[in-house]
Amino acid sequence: MVFLSVFDVLLTMIAGVTLSDLVAAIAAGAMIFGGIVPFIPQYREIKGSGNAEGFSLFVCLTLLIANILRIFFWFGKHFELPLLLQSIVMTLTMLVMVEMCVTVKNKSDIIAQKSQKFLDFNWKYFWKWTHFSSYLQFLLLFSAVVGLMTYLMLNVTVYIETLGFLAVFAEALLGAPQFYRNFIKKSTAGMSKKMVFFWTCGDIFKTCYFLIRAAPAQFWICGMLQVSIDISIFIQVYYYGLMPHGIF
Repeated sequence: MVFLSVFDVLLTMIAGVTLSDLVAAIAAGAMIFGGIVPFIPQYREIKGSGNAEGFSLFVCLTLLIANILRIFFWFGKHFELPLLLQSIVMTLTMLVMVEMCVTVKNKSDIIAQKSQKFLDFNWKYFWKWTHFSSYLQFLLLFSAVVGLMTYLMLNVTVYIETLGFLAVFAEALLGAPQFYRNFIKKSTAGMSKKMVFFWTCGDIFKTCYFLIRAAPAQFWICGMLQVSIDISIFIQVYYYGLMPHGIF
């Protein structure tokens, strides 16, 4: 009897869900976890080859800064919860990527590099530290500074709007470090083309989502910029002649 009662409740709940509710739920889930997908092929490529040289670690820095800023922006202007959860998930994902890249690089160096730490305050090696703990220290310091400023100026509209713009603008520049790395090396070897493909698909979806859900203007304007950078990286792939057998 109890089982039947629970079953009846579930049927009632399912019957009450409209198609639009289902689509909205799927879209929200895609927003929260979709950002992880592009980094899976890059993670596997680095893990399998034992070489992280083709991937710019500054991509992780860009996303970490963007998502930390977006989290604090939420306290001043409550945008949709899926976007907040997306920022938390992406922050954790980027920490995993950083940890893996640092570990792989330390193992692959034939001649061990001199230890470089954040607390040495040698800006020549900024974001090129040899210890994962240094990356955490920098991010904690950055979060503490932004958190304190946000707490003190929570009711200052100009500050909150600027914070929101910086968050989405930094995310829009996600592909810029990889574009620059490819340009300097005149090569896209070691960079996962699947990652950039998923970036592009995700950014197009995300920009459309922002427009449909009437997100703050900062979101969709920078989303368009992000798509433009993604396309520019694909132009590099073609230009450097590394696609003789197709995109993948």
